[in-house]
Amino acid sequence: MATNITQIDDNERNRMILRIGGTMTVDDAILIERLAKNLHASREKAVTIDLADLDFLDSESAPILKRLENTEGFEIEGTELFLQSAINEAERIGY
Repeated sequence: MATNITQIDDNERNRMILRIGGTMTVDDAILIERLAKNLHASREKAVTIDLADLDFLDSESAPILKRLENTEGFEIEGTELFLQSAINEAERIGY
């Protein structure tokens, strides 16, 4: 299954949302990180990465998401239990 990225402008919360669906590999995570940073810089809005529709996250993607989440102006939401566990593991390892 491919990775689907939908950009949503949330004017009420003054942020951009990138809703991710399908599967996420490390290449997808790198692309999403670039997109999020470009959106944040060009629109001067916070960026939310919504993973509620994600079916699969490979282990190399979690550190990239954690790095982005630790950057001011970015947040991750919609994580299911197994996705949150993968992100927490990346944090524990120190990425």
